[in-house]
Amino acid sequence: MKPGDLFLRGALVLTFAMLGACATVAPTGTTPSPAAAIDPWENWNRKVFAFNDVIDEAVLKPVATAWRDNVPAMVRQGVSNFFGNIGDVWSTANQFMQGKLTNGLEMGMRVMSNTVFGIVGILDPATEFGLTRRSEDFGQTLAVWGVGNGPYVVLPLLGPSSLRDTVALPLDRYASTTSLYFNGVNNYVVTPLQLVQLRSELLDTTKLLDQVSLDKYSFVREAFLARRLDQIHDGAPPLAKFEDEPADDAPKAGPEKKK
Repeated sequence: MKPGDLFLRGALVLTFAMLGACATVAPTGTTPSPAAAIDPWENWNRKVFAFNDVIDEAVLKPVATAWRDNVPAMVRQGVSNFFGNIGDVWSTANQFMQGKLTNGLEMGMRVMSNTVFGIVGILDPATEFGLTRRSEDFGQTLAVWGVGNGPYVVLPLLGPSSLRDTVALPLDRYASTTSLYFNGVNNYVVTPLQLVQLRSELLDTTKLLDQVSLDKYSFVREAFLARRLDQIHDGAPPLAKFEDEPADDAPKAGPEKKK
């Protein structure tokens, strides 16, 4: 069985387990806090977050640091471009599924340009041609189709997510990464390389996070949800309304009458 198939089956099992957990109703008479409304599984999520942090500090971060410090920048950029070009194929499909025809055509041209003129994506001439990367995934497509975000979730090894994105994850993982392009032993080499390159790109970000955050878990959660909202609305998320803000159709108070 292919590694991608194993991941797909495992992710589906996780998805159904989490969907079952969604059916759990809060005890009668309790009023959840705003954080509880978006993160009802916080106790479990924090444990998974701590586990991920230990694995990152022990394995991923040292390997990614060694990769960044010892591999020439040109090689690392080529690896990043190559994996980005594979992801652009799935982004193109999601642009079309969301009804964004112009973006879909531009992303398709970007993939063809980088594949043909960029040596299967190792180079990135498409950016010089003005074809900007507009990444989309199936979680964003589900959001455009009207599927709600659902509770915040921290996945083992994969990090912050939401229930909607977790449901979309098997298809995203199978269609947007190396699973479709590399089989057998090759995938065991390529997938870790992809992970190490991605982690090396986040080294400076996580260093800053360690320095400025008092509660790392809460900071990551809020940053992830804000970034995800921004991605779904293409950089223009709706403005939040406060409880004391009058509705648009509320009657306006007239001038006070003199007695």
